[in-house]
Amino acid sequence: MSVMLPGSRLAASMVTVDAESFRISLHLLGVAVWIGGQLVVAALVPVLRSLGEDAPRRAARRFGQVAWPFFALTVVTGIWNLFEVDLDTVDTSYNVTLGLKLLLVAASGTAAAVHSLTDSPALRGITGAGALVAGLGALYCGVLLVV
Repeated sequence: MSVMLPGSRLAASMVTVDAESFRISLHLLGVAVWIGGQLVVAALVPVLRSLGEDAPRRAARRFGQVAWPFFALTVVTGIWNLFEVDLDTVDTSYNVTLGLKLLLVAASGTAAAVHSLTDSPALRGITGAGALVAGLGALYCGVLLVV
C-alpha cells in the first residue's frame, strides 16, 4: 500500500523485510557513523581544545577506531549494492552519478587517512574538511541514485 506524503511527490510505502533492506540498512548505518561522526567531532573540537592540547588528537584517534570499521562496512555494502544493479539497464546519467559517488567515497577515505597521519595543523584542517565535504557529496550522489 502506498500513501502520498503531504506536500511531496513521493509515495510512502513499506519496504519488504529481506536481504535488500538489510543490506541498505547496513550501508546507511556505515554512512551515518562515518559522516555523522565527522560532524560531531568537528563540532567538539573547540571544547576539546579547552580540555588540553592533546585532547582533540586523543578524541580523533578514538573516533578513528570506531569510524574506520564503519567506513569499511560502507565500502563492502556499497560493492554488494553494485552487484544488485543491472548496469546494462541504467542510463548514462546513472553511470556518471555512480562514478562521481565512487570518486567522492575514495576522496573522503583518502583525505581522512591523510588527516589522521599528518602532523601539520594546516594539512589536518584541509584534509579534515575535504573528507567531510567529499563524504557529504557521496551521500548526496547516493540519494540521487535511489530517488
